[in-house]
Amino acid sequence: MLGSAAISPLAVWDVVLSRLPGLGHFASQNWPAAYDTIIWDLRLPRVVLSALVGAGLGLAGVGIQALVRNSLADPYILGVSSGASLGATLVLLFGAFAVLGPYALAIAAFLGALAAILVVITVSQVAGRITTTRLLLSGIALSLVLGAAISTIFLVAPNNDRLRSALFWMMGSFNGASWAFVPLVAAVVAAAFAFLLLQARALNLLLLGEEAAVTLGLDVNRFRRQLVVVVAVVTGVLVAASGPIGFVGLMVPHLARVCVGPDHRRVLVVSLLSGAIFMVGADIVARVVIAPAELPIGAVTALVGGPFFIWLLRRSRYTFGA
Repeated sequence: MLGSAAISPLAVWDVVLSRLPGLGHFASQNWPAAYDTIIWDLRLPRVVLSALVGAGLGLAGVGIQALVRNSLADPYILGVSSGASLGATLVLLFGAFAVLGPYALAIAAFLGALAAILVVITVSQVAGRITTTRLLLSGIALSLVLGAAISTIFLVAPNNDRLRSALFWMMGSFNGASWAFVPLVAAVVAAAFAFLLLQARALNLLLLGEEAAVTLGLDVNRFRRQLVVVVAVVTGVLVAASGPIGFVGLMVPHLARVCVGPDHRRVLVVSLLSGAIFMVGADIVARVVIAPAELPIGAVTALVGGPFFIWLLRRSRYTFGA
C-alpha cells in the first residue's frame, strides 16, 4: 500500500481482520509486529477520518448552497473556519486550554467555530427571521475580523516552530488522525446525512424561492434555522478534526448535480460518496508527492480541485437548480 513503508494489500487485509471481533481466525497471523502499528494505528484511522471529513464537507456544501440559493457558497462562508482557526491558533501558539491535554486543539477549534456561528446567527436575524443576505454578509464580515485577529497574533507570536505548526494546521491535515476522533465525526456526519435526506423535499423547495416554498407549505424561517445549525455543527466538528480544508464543500455539490440533477434525494447520496472518495485521494497525493515530507491537504484540494472545477464549468451548461 502507499506510504513510506511498503506493505502488501494482503498484509493490510490480515491486520484489519485480526482486529475485527470474530474474524481474527481468518487472518494468516504472519506479518511483522510493526505492521499492526503502521496499519491499524496510523494509516487506517487516517483513511477513515479523511473519508468522513470529505463526506461531511460534501453534505455541508449541499446544505449551505440550498440555504442561500447560491452555487458559489461553501460551508466556510458562515465564518466557522475562521472561528475554529482562532481557537486553534491560541492553543498552538500560546498553549491555551493545555489542561485538556491532547484534545485541547480539537476542543478549542470547535469552541471557536461554535462562537463564530452564534455571532453570525444573532447578527443575521431581522425581527426573528434569518435572511440569506444578512447571513452571507455577517459570515463574510466575521471572517474578515477573525482573519485580522489571527494575523495580528502571528505577528506578535514569539515561537517560529509553533508558527509553522499553526500555519500547517490552518491549511488542513490528517497527520494527527487517530481512532479517538472517528466515533464523534462519524456520528455527526451520519446524523447530518439522515436529517438532510429526510428534509430533501424542503431543500428542493428552497430552490424555488421563499414565496413558492411558503405557498407549498414549508415554514421557511424555521427550516433555515435548522439548516444553519446543522451545517454549522457539522462544519465545526470537521474543522476541529482536520483543520479547514477548502474547496471540497464547493466542488462536490456541483459534481453531484451535474451527475444526477438537482433533486436533493440523489444529490445528497452522491455528495456523500464523492466527497469521501475525493478527500481520500487528495490525502494520498498529499502524503506521496514530497515523501517523506507531507503537503497540507488544503493545498492539494485547491490544486487538484480548482482546475477540475474550471473544466467542469466549461464542459457543461450547468446552472444552479437546473
